Amino acid sequence: MILQLTSYWTSLVASLIFGLLLQPPLTQLSMATKPNIVLLMADDLGIGDIGCYGNDTIRTPNIDRLAKEGVKLTQHIAAAPLCTPSRAAFLTGRYPLRSGKWHQGVNCESRNDHCHHPLNHGFDYFYGMPFTLISDCQPTETPEMDRAFRRKLWLSTQMIGLVTLTAALGRLTGLISVSWKMLTCLAGFSLLFFMSWFSSYGFVRYWNCIMMRNHEVTEQPMVTDRTTSLILRESISFIERNKHKPFLLFLSFLHSHTPLLTTEKFLGKSSHGLYGDNVEEMDWMVGEVLDAIDKEGLKNTTLVYFASDHGGWLERQEGKRQLGGWNGIYRGGKAMGGWEGGIRVPGIFRWPGVLPAGTVIDEPTSLMDIYPTVVHLAEGEVPQDRVIDGRDLMPLLQGTVEHSEHEFLFHYCGIHLHAVRWHQKDSGAIWKAHYVTPIFHPPGAGACYGKGICPCFGEGVTHHDPPLLFDLSRDPSEAKPLSADTEPLYDTVIKKIGRATEEHRRTLTPVPEQLSLYNILWKPWLQPCCGTFPFCWCDKEGDSTQSL
Repeated sequence: MILQLTSYWTSLVASLIFGLLLQPPLTQLSMATKPNIVLLMADDLGIGDIGCYGNDTIRTPNIDRLAKEGVKLTQHIAAAPLCTPSRAAFLTGRYPLRSGKWHQGVNCESRNDHCHHPLNHGFDYFYGMPFTLISDCQPTETPEMDRAFRRKLWLSTQMIGLVTLTAALGRLTGLISVSWKMLTCLAGFSLLFFMSWFSSYGFVRYWNCIMMRNHEVTEQPMVTDRTTSLILRESISFIERNKHKPFLLFLSFLHSHTPLLTTEKFLGKSSHGLYGDNVEEMDWMVGEVLDAIDKEGLKNTTLVYFASDHGGWLERQEGKRQLGGWNGIYRGGKAMGGWEGGIRVPGIFRWPGVLPAGTVIDEPTSLMDIYPTVVHLAEGEVPQDRVIDGRDLMPLLQGTVEHSEHEFLFHYCGIHLHAVRWHQKDSGAIWKAHYVTPIFHPPGAGACYGKGICPCFGEGVTHHDPPLLFDLSRDPSEAKPLSADTEPLYDTVIKKIGRATEEHRRTLTPVPEQLSLYNILWKPWLQPCCGTFPFCWCDKEGDSTQSL
């Protein structure tokens, strides 16, 4: 899905020129050369889980240090895309490394074409997981994927078997002209899918939980006890190897996504169980990366950014154990469309000498802003053949402009528009209209506990006409929906947001749906395999791993 808003270049050029004219001499000197860029991305970390955002029970001294030495954003909104692979390709010449979770897939047509691989989308080096992290990856945890995965695989087997049977009957009755060679191929595919379905009982961890270095599978399945050390070692080594030239490091943490892989050093250390232990270990990893930057004398020439891709996953529980994060005062959580708890995330920038330390910015910003910001700092150019939703944040971060360039932000759940945010700059109000909201279960709960995750459409959502309206500047918890009786500007705001939504929809470009039924069906011939499928196994790290 492509989200398009308004023309990018007019506002960007104007803000950049204005910002460059007003920059103090120190900033002009500091930005004379291209900086190193380190992007640190947590996974499903609640905004209420960090000390600098109000948590006083989970210890996050290193993330808090980033905020103290840099700029903290209080209205940083998660939105897709952050920095898509195709966009990262515009950073060529910066020796970019992607470390951690890729989550974009690997292959298109064959097991080794690697069409979706990071090295085919602008990165020069990759170490990490090509897929998402699931509980099956941790042998001691309750499997999360087995049942759903086998259901999809069995559906694929049934569909191909039905096609084969139909073709065979058509051939025998003369109703369909099909060769015996084609029937043999279909029968072979049916057998392959059946064997894959049968083998999936116990093989999910071997097929999905893999680690890769560049194009090579190095662990299948991954050895979770050393994953954290390996990812951290690769990241620090990359900094050390590239300290004499500008570099881009994108470290996507496996923390704090379930199954909450946590080393023994941090187990039982926090006051919030395994989730707290995991967050505190991630904070330690942030500290190790910052120390490596300082050790190499790169602190004043490196822009460091920390954020999370979503808010906390409220439904992620196991018995009485809460395995998801805390979203503070904000309603809802991950995968709940427009509710603030799932989309308002931490956002911290540090660049000593360029960004004013200890600054707090209470303006709407987005993960989508990282792409144009990084491209500008790398002296690159954003694509000219599409509308770019993000905005260069440097003028706002440096204080050369007062307000964010974002007037409207559109909040989707999958392909379904759920809510729209309007930043009324002249009054400072932040209005948000919810057109669709998930139905929480059980009734009265604050999440979809009965389903495990909230649906985006169908019987599991409520459509609002007129939409639910909140003023986040007065009611950030979205507790009191406004009406014409309680808000004099109600009709004006609803009409303004409605017109913006209609204009937004006209700018959307139809694209093939990536999550179509065909695409989500598991295809064994695309499965990366270190060995002979379905018996995929290897451990090329061996005993060479040394914990940091």
